[in-house]
Amino acid sequence: MEEFIPLKEGEAGFYGCGPTVYNYAHVGNLRAYVTHDILTRVLRERGYRVNHVMNITDVGHLSGDGDSGEDKMVKSAAERGKSVLEIAELYTRAFFNDTDRMNILRPGTVCRATEHIDDMIGLIKRIEAAGFTYAAGGNLYFDIGRFPRYGDLARLRLEDLKAGARTDLDKNKRNPGDFVLWFTKSRFENQALLWDSPWGRGYPGWHIECSAMSVKYLGEQFDIHAGGIDHVPVHHTNEIAQSEAATGKHPWVRYWVHNEFLVMDREKMSKSAGSFLTLQDLTDQGYDPLDYRYFLTGGHYRSQLQFSWESLEGAKNSRKSLADRIHSLASRAKPAEPAPSSPALRRLSAFNEALDDDLSTPRALAELWGLLKDNAAAPAEILWTVLQMDRILGLRLENALEGGQEQNQEDPALRAEIEGFIVRRAEAKAAGDYERADAIRSELKERGIILEDGKTGTLWRRIESL
Repeated sequence: MEEFIPLKEGEAGFYGCGPTVYNYAHVGNLRAYVTHDILTRVLRERGYRVNHVMNITDVGHLSGDGDSGEDKMVKSAAERGKSVLEIAELYTRAFFNDTDRMNILRPGTVCRATEHIDDMIGLIKRIEAAGFTYAAGGNLYFDIGRFPRYGDLARLRLEDLKAGARTDLDKNKRNPGDFVLWFTKSRFENQALLWDSPWGRGYPGWHIECSAMSVKYLGEQFDIHAGGIDHVPVHHTNEIAQSEAATGKHPWVRYWVHNEFLVMDREKMSKSAGSFLTLQDLTDQGYDPLDYRYFLTGGHYRSQLQFSWESLEGAKNSRKSLADRIHSLASRAKPAEPAPSSPALRRLSAFNEALDDDLSTPRALAELWGLLKDNAAAPAEILWTVLQMDRILGLRLENALEGGQEQNQEDPALRAEIEGFIVRRAEAKAAGDYERADAIRSELKERGIILEDGKTGTLWRRIESL
């Protein structure tokens, strides 16, 4: 455990690895973004100005992290008969639709890889000038043998990285752990997106985008970098090497936050496996997106979390009980700040201590439940404290103060069904299928539901309430 001491007093620079937008996010992916959200909320509540940056990978991510396989974006575009940029736009919108429904705060800066090619080229030039590269077979590689600290994050030893240790068998590499900074057309003749560069017309490797964009928006050293545990041995290890080689700054990142996998049937949840659950799959089964958020907060981010329909049902029932208790208290009192000696403040202090201890959301949830069952605390003080806790938990508990449910949640199954229609309508619009989008709107109107599009998204309400 380390105390968080930022580079700049009162500020926290935070980069979180974002999605590769070649498909819908699966529920395992979403665990990372809930972790990032909780971290951001905690930092803000502790008084930090958080500069949260997240990338959108819309080029350069191959199906194998070690420079092997096809480009995920190009492969998806070919399968769906669309351009790479159309695919990127479709799944970027779908991703943010999911995170909005889960009440995940949007980062202050969202940067697309395709819009930062010049920044990547500029950083690669610095790496090259520092003597860490070599050209072979038309591609430019990072030479890990010239970087003594390579593998420190993942506790790798260079002598253990023998040929064949990774699935990538690129014969141009001096060491199997070397990685591509810039691919050229010599390897990908039919690549959809190509840019001119000092090393030939081609496109960047996946790892360089995160280094280039984080340096651009957060500086050559920053506080926190977060992502999934699977990023440690390759992606984040490579990011450190190329960033510190370019800037000469060590450490490039002061604190790393890695969330563990969501597992199903004892295996890591993965889109590449060909079978995965999306948030829409959960809502189609009658679950609210916040039921899933509650489920995730019940596990510590650094522990593997076993998904099952039974456990999700338990989370749904627990969240309903939570809302019912809050609504019951709200029928007797309105939120009021507790007196200094109130038991509610002691609960809030324990809640904050739990989160300060490596973001222990399970302990924080336990303190929330303990507060609601604490007969020594006044109802008005409990309600005020619940709202303070929910500024971090993000479960929208304020909605329980009015009728026990969110807007249009008197029937959770109906709400989930309608939100499913809204998602499919947004996807149809993104794909240019406006006929299908209009048909969905008309179908809902026939059922007494009207949709209203605004800057913050699409809202719905019953026609009779107009």
